[in-house]
Parts: sequence; structure tokens; C-alpha cells
Amino acid sequence: MSKQRGSNIFLSLDWIVLILYTVLVFMGWGNIYAAVYDEKYNSIFDFGARYGKQLVWIGVSYIIIILIMASNYRIYSVLSYFIYGGIIVLLALVLIAGKESHGAKSWFELGMFKIQPSEFAKFATALALSKFMSAFEFDLTKFRNIAISVSIILLPAALILLQPDMGSVLVYFSMIFVFYREGLSGIFLWLVVLGIGIFVTTLQYQLIVVIVALVIVAGIWYLVLGKNLLNAFIAWGAIAVLTAIFWTINHFALSDKFQLHYLIVLSCFILLIPIAIYSYIRKEWVATFIAAGLIASFVVVFSVDFVFNNIMTAHQQTLINVFLGLENDPKGTGYNVEQSKIAIGSGGFTGKGYLQGTQTKFNFVPEQATDFIFCTVGEEWGFLGSTIVILLFLALILRIIHLAELQRSAFARIYGYCVASILFFHIAINLGMTIGLVPVIGIPLPFFSYGGSSLWSFTILLFIFIRMDASRDELL
Repeated sequence: MSKQRGSNIFLSLDWIVLILYTVLVFMGWGNIYAAVYDEKYNSIFDFGARYGKQLVWIGVSYIIIILIMASNYRIYSVLSYFIYGGIIVLLALVLIAGKESHGAKSWFELGMFKIQPSEFAKFATALALSKFMSAFEFDLTKFRNIAISVSIILLPAALILLQPDMGSVLVYFSMIFVFYREGLSGIFLWLVVLGIGIFVTTLQYQLIVVIVALVIVAGIWYLVLGKNLLNAFIAWGAIAVLTAIFWTINHFALSDKFQLHYLIVLSCFILLIPIAIYSYIRKEWVATFIAAGLIASFVVVFSVDFVFNNIMTAHQQTLINVFLGLENDPKGTGYNVEQSKIAIGSGGFTGKGYLQGTQTKFNFVPEQATDFIFCTVGEEWGFLGSTIVILLFLALILRIIHLAELQRSAFARIYGYCVASILFFHIAINLGMTIGLVPVIGIPLPFFSYGGSSLWSFTILLFIFIRMDASRDELL
């Protein structure tokens, strides 16, 4: 078996993945054609139109696949850090020399072509993370290893945040599933869920309300887990007394220079840091965990507040506020989602028929060929067609996970899970955007959305893994 796999690499290619990829890519192309269809001029070979350009990019994608499959599978492990370093340089350069579009400096413009480095950073980060985590001495129980792994993910995410491109940044958090597969405790997944909850709560309520709520919840958790009523009330009382002292100083000596929530947090830090250190030394893990968790929660709260008010564009702020119900803007920012839901709902069970979508024809949905391509599927193919598309994506992800479990090398297995995680996040968030379940953060639907950078990056991401899989009997 291994000899046959090694003798002709194209025979070893996983044809199920290739077929699923081909079906999805050409279904996407067909929907791009439908999204910009014009009865007066409907040639599919109009290379000035979006569908014509996409057809060219699809052709280039198959050339990329051939080149990847013809390459030596070992180069992806050997060059992983170099590829990662090169992408980091490009992400830094695009901040200086990039082309600004929709308020974000994310593109290099080369004549007629535009390249978005953040799209290619995904597979580069997956390679670097897989390289580090597959090292012989790697152990997820060691803080150093976790810190370096997280840093590999956060470095490109931070540079992309500066563009700013929040959608692409959030994709990197999908790699938490890779850590979980490699043995990280499930408690970290719950911490991620908690972090998301704090994120949403911080955006919905005033900081003073969030801070007080966190202090109360932390005390209740200590009562439940530590079962020490006296210590909980002592801590609450000490925070109240310190806050009162700081408020008095702030009010009479500093003329109310600091807001009340800052004074509460200052009081908590003065009390909680010694408590966390003392509890850690005495191995009192409940108190240590709750004290450290409350400190971390404060950091998250102020980070969210800073990012929302100082890094996000006004458009992105409005998008999130509309999603959370803090603003009502059906004719402005909320227009995309409302029209998308109308288009999908109007398709009924079987759809209006290919090229028969009225919402599509009259351009009611902005960005319909890119971020909102799925509403074309819903309108013209209906619930039945939409279900088929979702099942095809699900089949692809499950096939990738299945192949990842067959790998004999940790590098290939970890990379396979990175691929599955990134694709899953993109698909879930994009579909959620079109039906109003998640905020519109502007990430494409893999293999469907219009765009060369997106299509090529997903193709490279996927087929590097398929190249590894083709030599899995050799890759150790």
C-alpha cells in the first residue's frame, strides 16, 4: 500500500475531498454568475465581469493544486517557520504600503490584481502552530508551551487587528479546537465561552454594571466551590471599604478625575493579587482560580472597551450595536441582513429557480457575490438547495477530520485539525451572518464567495493537508 502511495502521488490523492472541492467551487461560481447576471449581456466568458474573473481564479486554483501535489511533502514542515515569518513581514508592510478599502488597509494593489495577505496568513499560522506543537518535547501541561502556541496565533491576529479587519482576527480563535484535540483540558473551552459572554455583556451594559456583576459572581462562585461564607463576605467588605476610601480621595482631592468603575477595579487588584499569590503558595486552588479569573475578567472587559471605542471603525461599531439590539437601523447598517433574510425566506422549499431570484436580479442585497453569496443560494435553490450546500460543507469538514485521525505524524494531524477548524468557523459565521444569527463581520464563505485571494488561500490551506495525507505512510 505504501509503495503504491509513494509511486504515484496523484493516485494517492483523496478523491473524495477533490470531488467535494470541485462541486463547491463550481456551485460557488454558478451563484456568483447568478448574483451579477444581466439578461442583456450574459456571456459566461466575460472576463471583465466578476464571474469571468472568478473562472480565471478557479483555473489558477487547479494549477496551485497540481503544484502542491507535485511538491515534496517534507517542505511544509521544513519551511513552516519561514513561510510564517514571510507572512508576518507582509502583514506589517500592508499597514504601510497597503491599499485602503472599506476603511481597512488590507490589500496590496499590483496593477489589475489585489492581494490580501491576511487570507494567506491562515495557512501560514496553521503550519507554524503545527510545527511547534508536533515537536517531540511539546507538552500542553507546561505553561511555556501554551504561551508560545498562543503567541504564534496572536501575532498575525494583532497585525490584522491594526488594519483593522475584525472578521479575519476572529478566525484565529477557532484554533482553540486544535488545542482541545491535542490534550488541553476542556475547562479552557469553557473559559473561551465565558470570555465571549463577558465580551457581549461589556458591549451591552455600562462598565460599572459589568464590574460590579463580576465581583458579585466571583464571590458567589467562592461560596459554592470554597464553601467559606465568612471569607467571601470579608472580601466583599474589604473591596467596599477600599473603594469608599479611593472614592473619597478622588472626589475631594482629585475632583472626580477617575470614574467609579476604575476605583472598584483598583480596589480589587490591591486585594486579589496578594490573595492569588498566597492561595497559590498554600495550594488553595479554588481561591487561586477565582482571584486570577476575576483579574483576567477585568482585563478582558477593559480590552473590549478599548478595542470597541479606539480600534473598531464607526461602521463596525454600528454593525455590532445593531446586532445586539442597541441600535435600530433597518435602512442603513441593518439593511444587508434584512434583505438577505428576505431573499432566503422568499426561496421557500425549492427556490425560485436558477437566475430567477428577484432580490438577486435587482441588487437588493449589497455584497451579494462576496460575503452574502449564500442568500443567492437560499432564494434561487430554496431550503432544499441550501441544505444540500450545507451538507456538502459538512461532508468536507468531516472528511478532513477523518483523514487527520489517520495521520501517522503529529504535524499532519495538527495541521489537519487547523484546516477543519478554520473552514468550520468561516462557514458557520458566514451562514450565521446571512440569517442574522451573528454580527456582520465580513468573512467569506469558503470556495463560494467571489475573490481570488480567498479562493487561493483556502485552496492552499486544504491541499497542503491533502498532500501530506497522500504520503501519510511515509510522513513520520
